[in-house]
Amino acid sequence: MNKRRYYMKGHFRYKIALVTLFILSLANIKAQDEPNISYSGTPKKYEIAEIEVVGVENLDPKILVNISGLRVGQQITVPGDEVSEAIRRYWNHGLFSDVKIKAKKIEARKIYLEIHLLERPRLSEMTFYGLKKSEIETVEEKVIMMKGQQVTPYMITRAEKYIKDYFDNKGFYNTVVNIVQKDDPNKPNHVNLDINVDKKDKVKVSSLVFEGNEVLTDAKLNKAMKKTNQKGKIGNFFRSKKFVVEKYEEDLVALIDKYNEMGYRDARIVSEDVIRNIEDNTVEVVLKIEEGNKYYFGDISWVGNTIYASEYLAYKLRIKKGDVFNQKLLNERLRDDEDAVHNEYMDKGYLFSNINPIEVGVQGDTIDLEMRIFEGQQATINNVIIRGNSKTHEHVVRREVRTKPGQLFSKSELIRTVRELAQLGHFDPENIVPDVQPNQENGTVDLVYSLEEKANDQIELSGGWGAGMFVGSLGLKFTNFSIRNIFNKEAWRPLPTGDGQTLALRAQTNGKFYQSYSLSFTEPWLGGKKPNSLSFSIYHSIQTGVSSSYYNPSSQYGGGYGGYGGYGGGYGGGYGYGQQEALDQHMKITGASLGFGKRLSWPDDWFTLYLEASYQRYDLRDWNYFIMQNGISHNLNFKVNLSRRSIDNPIYTRRGSDFSVGLEFTPPWSMFSDKDWSKASEEEKYQKIEYHKWTFKGAVYKTIDTREKLVVMGRYEMGFLGYYNKDLNSPFEKYVLGGDGMSGYSMYGSETIGLRGYENSSLTPYNTAGSYDGNMYNKLTLELRYPLTLQPSATVFALGFLEAGNAWSQYEDYNPFELKRAAGVGLRIFLPIFGLMGIDWGYGFDDSPYRRNAGGSQFHFVIGQSF
Repeated sequence: MNKRRYYMKGHFRYKIALVTLFILSLANIKAQDEPNISYSGTPKKYEIAEIEVVGVENLDPKILVNISGLRVGQQITVPGDEVSEAIRRYWNHGLFSDVKIKAKKIEARKIYLEIHLLERPRLSEMTFYGLKKSEIETVEEKVIMMKGQQVTPYMITRAEKYIKDYFDNKGFYNTVVNIVQKDDPNKPNHVNLDINVDKKDKVKVSSLVFEGNEVLTDAKLNKAMKKTNQKGKIGNFFRSKKFVVEKYEEDLVALIDKYNEMGYRDARIVSEDVIRNIEDNTVEVVLKIEEGNKYYFGDISWVGNTIYASEYLAYKLRIKKGDVFNQKLLNERLRDDEDAVHNEYMDKGYLFSNINPIEVGVQGDTIDLEMRIFEGQQATINNVIIRGNSKTHEHVVRREVRTKPGQLFSKSELIRTVRELAQLGHFDPENIVPDVQPNQENGTVDLVYSLEEKANDQIELSGGWGAGMFVGSLGLKFTNFSIRNIFNKEAWRPLPTGDGQTLALRAQTNGKFYQSYSLSFTEPWLGGKKPNSLSFSIYHSIQTGVSSSYYNPSSQYGGGYGGYGGYGGGYGGGYGYGQQEALDQHMKITGASLGFGKRLSWPDDWFTLYLEASYQRYDLRDWNYFIMQNGISHNLNFKVNLSRRSIDNPIYTRRGSDFSVGLEFTPPWSMFSDKDWSKASEEEKYQKIEYHKWTFKGAVYKTIDTREKLVVMGRYEMGFLGYYNKDLNSPFEKYVLGGDGMSGYSMYGSETIGLRGYENSSLTPYNTAGSYDGNMYNKLTLELRYPLTLQPSATVFALGFLEAGNAWSQYEDYNPFELKRAAGVGLRIFLPIFGLMGIDWGYGFDDSPYRRNAGGSQFHFVIGQSF
């Protein structure tokens, strides 16, 4: 009996101890990555009667219960894995700094659980130390930590990594990041983060050592590694000397590619050592290279081709047996070049075709290739989808699209469509990227042209100094006008737009001396069916109040047209410098033109033929600057211009060409009369103007770097003004050469040709009457351009130029090699609302026979001229 009572008492004590141990164990579970809870005693099963979450204010208790994986009515074992797994779930979630699960009470086989959670603190402020303002803005974008967000160890670790990686890529290879977490005294359970960044100095390459190279010199290998360059070398003065791991690894690939291009396809880097020097914060890079043997192309055979003969494909490949084996060249000729072999198939609709070069034999240093072609079926265009044209009407876009539903797919027509859409000027040309969506099962393809509208209407509000006076200009140019909606009130927002028409209004004045007004309109698709343009313009200008001292033909250095002063007044004075203003003097020009343009299909459809008829009426009174000083002249002329324009982007052109040849002529009025014009008065001679004017202009653009940013532009232009009768040499339509090319000399019926590095008009000959007499000119330009930004809101690029040109009066004096030379740098800014603006600094190297000190250092401002 005593033994039984003792046994009963001991069993009861065991139960109490077991329950007590369970509660104490649950209450004292601490944070750990993978808790392994172990209890002594015999496990028992309980049914969860209730789950309560305490300690959390900002999160939904039901969601928190779901995180645990426990639920009311669930059978759990105590001690057991269910509670341990629930705690592990909370820790893995990362939002809590403390987790406890207690058994509030146990009734029979039911257990009541209480989950105690402590949220991780939230972010109040984040402060950076050791960084510049611009660096802080960039780093904040990468860290992505917002106020009110919970601060977790993962976020801290990620922030440290992102910051360090960012400065590693900038060459700060030893950057140290330390993030200190401090409690916010003003907000409970909130913290402030102090992010301390010590960038240290940039790590640079002290030496770049190559071993084992015989074919390529160290200098050539260094050149191949464009981003990893040794400091202290003159040849690397303009190249980055910092050591960036990512760029260094890219350079290792580029180095091997260089060997491959030269036929050494087995070349490899045997070993690489990057030795750090802590004292001067540099690294020494040692590369051991195994060059291998040089290989050549052997026999190249074609298999699987039924559309094109093997001989034709071999001709298009332009690689023959015996050429140095060049994998890069092979890829370019097969796929990448504009006239690549695969593009022949793509242009015939074989979108699903493929060409796979296989090495079928290596004999010594010769590699035989087999071009295995899968032609597949032709792909028909199913849908052509236009997106993003919120302002421009869809028919304006679709009429430029050359890939139509039902046609066979053509890669060249796809590229041409992108170019034509860029030429419209209504969309950002940098973001016109067609999405080709093939469906091989049914042999169709959908094409999606995603466009980004840009503002292209322009306002000109400018002032300039020309002809001895200040001239202000106000111009409005609407390049997406819609004349058919001009009477539709709902379309005025603020103007009717969307049809791609151009309406331009312009006015210039300096008050009482000069006024000019013009209006022009262009419809690029007359009738909406064919790309035939119709243009119309009217204009009127009047100039009065010429100073009596402006014209002084007896002075060697007189101003005006003949002296060194030119339009700017020079030594002889100009507008505003004379002693008497003859306001009754005037020169009035009134004119109108009507033009028609047609896109041709031969020799190819890059050609355009433009025809124009125009009329100008010149009214002169006491005008001392022409051979003709009084009277009225009529100029009825016709223009024929043939051009070929294949540039890819009208604003920042990277490739293509732009050529034009033009003839402007009047009827040969003197041939219809037997009059001796040598004895006629000036008023009689020039009552009807007659001449023939020939022009040629050509420009070529090409990128010279792999990123297609650095562009070389070469341009040549020339002009010739002839006559039918030597006694009737036209005083109008002369060429005025020199300066910025925008001084407004058209008011005198002349054509201004800019040549930077010289004063305006300073390279133009003049006649005995003191007027400009440039009947011929030549001009050469070479520019190197680099974009600073190509955003839709602004296009900015820098340029360097070499320029040369000259103008002649007498045909026997013409010498195309006698050119005035200049060089300089400049900047161009294109803002959609203002158009093109810029500034050039040029230096003219040669003297002008027509104006003293015309060359030398010159600044030129550019407004509204061509690119």
